[in-house]
Amino acid sequence: MTTPLWKRDEIASPCVQICVLHPEERICIGCYRTGDEIAHWSKMTPDERSAIMAALPDRAPRLRKRRGGRAARVKE
Repeated sequence: MTTPLWKRDEIASPCVQICVLHPEERICIGCYRTGDEIAHWSKMTPDERSAIMAALPDRAPRLRKRRGGRAARVKE
């Protein structure tokens, strides 16, 4: 007989193990949370976590802005 896994009834972290804060936007390039949100995640209420999860998709485009690089220098 297998023992069922114990699971907590809570919102899981959006962490994807790419933990680097963008130097200008100050959000994680992996999960789009701020440093404060990451640090306080385990102590947040379900409502606080839900609000952050709802805001994450709108943050993603902030990291897709190009600053230049080769594509900016090469005229096609």
